[in-house]
Amino acid sequence: MTEPVFILGGAQTDFARVFSREGKDISDMIGECVHAALASARVDFTDIESIHVGNAFAELQRRQGHLGAMVGQMVPELLGLPAMRHEGACASASLAVLAASAEIEAGRYDCVLVTGVEELRNVPGDVASANQNAAGWQGHEGIDCRFLWPAVFGDLAAVYEERHGLDRRHLNRIAEINYGNARRNPNAQTRAWTFDALAFTDDDRANPVIEPGTRRQDCGQITDGAATIVLASGRFAKEIGRDLSITPRLQGWGHRNGGLRYRDKIERSRGQDYIFPHVRQTITEAWARAGIHDIRDIDGIETHDCFTSTEYMAIDHFGLTAPGQSWMAIEAGDIELGGRMPINPSGGLIGGGHPVGATGTRMLLDACKQVTGEAGDYQVEGARRFATLNIGGSLGTVVSFIVGIDP
Repeated sequence: MTEPVFILGGAQTDFARVFSREGKDISDMIGECVHAALASARVDFTDIESIHVGNAFAELQRRQGHLGAMVGQMVPELLGLPAMRHEGACASASLAVLAASAEIEAGRYDCVLVTGVEELRNVPGDVASANQNAAGWQGHEGIDCRFLWPAVFGDLAAVYEERHGLDRRHLNRIAEINYGNARRNPNAQTRAWTFDALAFTDDDRANPVIEPGTRRQDCGQITDGAATIVLASGRFAKEIGRDLSITPRLQGWGHRNGGLRYRDKIERSRGQDYIFPHVRQTITEAWARAGIHDIRDIDGIETHDCFTSTEYMAIDHFGLTAPGQSWMAIEAGDIELGGRMPINPSGGLIGGGHPVGATGTRMLLDACKQVTGEAGDYQVEGARRFATLNIGGSLGTVVSFIVGIDP
């Protein structure tokens, strides 16, 4: 990256909260989380020079757009600042971070606030699920189903089965690991959930089929939430007394687009090593910008497990195994907390919760906690560099970051 961009701090809401049950809404999430993030980052309102908001579905869920202006509405101390909203489905907050960091790299601003936010539990689950279909190509996906995204990512499991072979025991194990990790995370949506002894099997009662290839425990959790971070230039960070040798930095980024329609991406990759070559490209471009060479140079990953199949995909696309061999890392315990490459120690989207527009900033916040040793009970011992992988829709928008402490 041409100019170092540091993460001074941040905050997230409790993803188990349902704001509408408290008489609150998306505006309250923004207000609460921005105040908490500024306190965590130890910066004043007057230090913030620009604002970026990531959100996907507020117009559909709450009939509320124009969220860039909502920050100043809820935090009057920030009125008058330039502010904008970014939408890229589940990768919306990562796009906001890309735009904010570009402003810092360009020398336009030195201290920028980025918040991701989504309210999804103010309407019935079936309605929220239908609203999220807007992240696909409406009327063109050609998939006969009740729930689009469980159907899409159930089909991804079928693609792995066709091309490489797939044992559903490995998808069940991904879910079991992430729910287990979430129990260690005080902000995880499912931290207090309990499960039937057969919950992580293909038992049709304990783990029913939602769409072909997708069972209940394969699914990430629809939830309410916000996650906010403060980005800064090295000049500003030093000016306010930060030791840059212990301050997390965005060491690298990758960003690619694969188009909207799911089946088009699958067809384009026939005969290739990776099911989603643009995802592999996103990951390796982030490595290149960070000056690293392969997965051995990172200590852990926060990846987009909207379904177990997307984490299964991330394992081989990150290069933890050869293409199609993700099962080997699962069986070896590599992805578990304490394993060779812990994945989603926070609980991810399956255990931690998935407030769509906030997921990208939540991942970065957890990566920061890991590399500063502040992740508490889900800390990866000795972590100095973490990767994120955030996807929108059927991997239409893909963003990866490397967060680390410079040597």
